[in-house]
Amino acid sequence: MAAIKGLTYAMFAMFAMTTDSVGLIIPEVIRTFGLSLTAAGAFQYATMGGIAVAGLLLGQLADRFGRRPILVVGLTLFAAASFAFLAGDTFLFFTALMGISGVAIGVFKTAALALIGDISTSTAQHTAIMNTAEGFFGVGSIVGPAILARLLGAGVSWQWLYVLAGSICVLLLLTALQVRYPETARSATRVGMGGTAIAMKDPYVLLFSAGVFLYVAIEAAIYVWMPTLLAADRPTTSLGAGSSATWLVAYSLSIFFFLRAAGRFLGAWMLTRFPWQAVLALFSGSILLTFVFSVTMGAAWAVYLLPLSGLFMSVIYPTLNSKGISCLPKAEHGAAAGVILCFTCVSAVVAPLAMGAVGDAMGHIAYGFWLAAGFSGLLFVGLLLNWLFDPTRAVLERLDISEYRNSTPF
Repeated sequence: MAAIKGLTYAMFAMFAMTTDSVGLIIPEVIRTFGLSLTAAGAFQYATMGGIAVAGLLLGQLADRFGRRPILVVGLTLFAAASFAFLAGDTFLFFTALMGISGVAIGVFKTAALALIGDISTSTAQHTAIMNTAEGFFGVGSIVGPAILARLLGAGVSWQWLYVLAGSICVLLLLTALQVRYPETARSATRVGMGGTAIAMKDPYVLLFSAGVFLYVAIEAAIYVWMPTLLAADRPTTSLGAGSSATWLVAYSLSIFFFLRAAGRFLGAWMLTRFPWQAVLALFSGSILLTFVFSVTMGAAWAVYLLPLSGLFMSVIYPTLNSKGISCLPKAEHGAAAGVILCFTCVSAVVAPLAMGAVGDAMGHIAYGFWLAAGFSGLLFVGLLLNWLFDPTRAVLERLDISEYRNSTPF
């Protein structure tokens, strides 16, 4: 059990090292190839697009063929793509590798998400393990950019970050080949897109996917556009003036990632003791307040509140992901994870583009944050209604009995 959990957590941290470092890679690519911002953004679009396509079309493979084979295939493909970054020197070649690595992540992540269901003994424990796994993702999103900044400062190419990730991936691949996996039922749907079709038709999976879409749109506002907002409108009021505000502007994104990671580890404990419906409603309401005060009071407040929102965001994505997956039997967890992952990546592309377009049209990125505040308002309303009416209670209680209570992972 410890080996399975360790493997899963390490995979989440490993791929976060690369996906959350793209923001630092893009300026290097622009200087090297003389690209526009839109063209250089293809690195982000290719990665997220690859993950989305793999999640939707290939997520069910972990249900049909088992977790181990799909984990091995995904890790092998990711390692090969990572090492291949040293073999080319053109923008098109690198973009293609970004897409391939995205497909690989989509393959092994859906298998890993399905594996979490296999080792869980209740839907509540499933949510706790999911929060811990996403906590390790948060650690990777801190470590990866830090390593890359160190490499770039020493005059070393960004490509070596992928070589490092590929080396870690090889170790994970060797571990995946040796670990004893829990028994799990195979999906009865073994042809075509049957497993994905089942997940796409399930109203609970779709509702949680919609919640994930809104959440990712809000989170993307922070890690894509917050530095631009604070750089364009530096704090000048008494609340935000001075060296402390200057320091916060410089490290605002790092603070956000740190609070998001710490909150997920705390959430793994908290969600086993408090109703998840109440926690999500209260935290989403807190996010809404941070955005509303940030856009109405300006950068003097935003420099404090937007990084703080990472603490409130921490538990929302892994909990929505976990509950959406848990609304289907374990044999369909791969397909459910793939559908939710697809919504995640589509939002990670569409929402920042929409915010940027609004900012361009209105003349300031602050107007894009009004759009993000609207997303956070919709998410809060949805999670408040979920708390009040608890529509998934019956299905989760039924699956707790049929899928978890009388089964053991090994």
